[in-house]
Amino acid sequence: MEPILELAGLSKVYPGGLKALDDVDLTIRKGEIFALLGPNGAGKTTLIGAVCGLVRPSAGTITAFGYDMARDWRRARSRIGLVPQELSTDMFEPVERAVSYSRGLFGLAPDKARIEEILRSLSLWEKRDERIMSLSGGMKRRVLIAKALAHEPDLLFLDEPTAGVDVELRKGMWAVIDSMRERGVTIILTTHYLEEAEMMADRVGIINRGKLLMVDEKDAMMARLGRTEAHITLAQPLDTLPPAIARFPVELEADGASLCYRGGDGTGKGKAEVAELTKALIGSGIDFTGIETRESSLEDIFVSLLGKEGGVA
Repeated sequence: MEPILELAGLSKVYPGGLKALDDVDLTIRKGEIFALLGPNGAGKTTLIGAVCGLVRPSAGTITAFGYDMARDWRRARSRIGLVPQELSTDMFEPVERAVSYSRGLFGLAPDKARIEEILRSLSLWEKRDERIMSLSGGMKRRVLIAKALAHEPDLLFLDEPTAGVDVELRKGMWAVIDSMRERGVTIILTTHYLEEAEMMADRVGIINRGKLLMVDEKDAMMARLGRTEAHITLAQPLDTLPPAIARFPVELEADGASLCYRGGDGTGKGKAEVAELTKALIGSGIDFTGIETRESSLEDIFVSLLGKEGGVA
């Protein structure tokens, strides 16, 4: 797939010695949704700021749409949209006027039909004459997306787009993001709601302390780093595990009435091993009345990885 953004050796050191980005290499493909995950202070917003011209890198290069951002940043920036984490906009402006003004900032001619299309896609058309300050938090965030889309960008950064938004509105925002992808917009998403990344992202990058720890296809990452957990309820309690069962990564729960399997780490073979375990139970004459299995979520993997890196207490 064609690259739309390339970062090479990108670093940012702030006065005082804080290294917010540490030799980051990253390629973003055209048309994908890329989730950039990391704890607070990991470097996510600094990376976004560097690409959007808000932060000057200390070292490295940024190439967007074939343009070197250090030399041709105006050409590249005109094709990039940003929805910031903070609600930073003129709260006294009516919605339609604010979105139209954002389009004009990029030197584009007024286009009422295009603005109407954007507002309708975000369920803002009926609010077009209302001042932004009168809207709910979720609607204000939609206005930020509308402003970012007004100049028709090919690459869109969404920095915590659903922060402070209730579950129902979050689902609505997910639908909006999916529709943008269908129109060919490449999206880079940061979020603390890891179920968003798990549901929507094509690829995931994990950053901590300015270093990009891992980038991979979401499904491949979950298969490689995930684990399977199974709880098996036994028909009769056991005092000890027979050898045929003890060879599996299982523990006998304190009451002896259930087994807990945790395995498949890094192999993606947990489900198959659970099937082998149940056959071994039957072969050993151990009856069971129920089995519950659970696969690692992206959040489990994220917490585990950062814990190994010392990023999570």
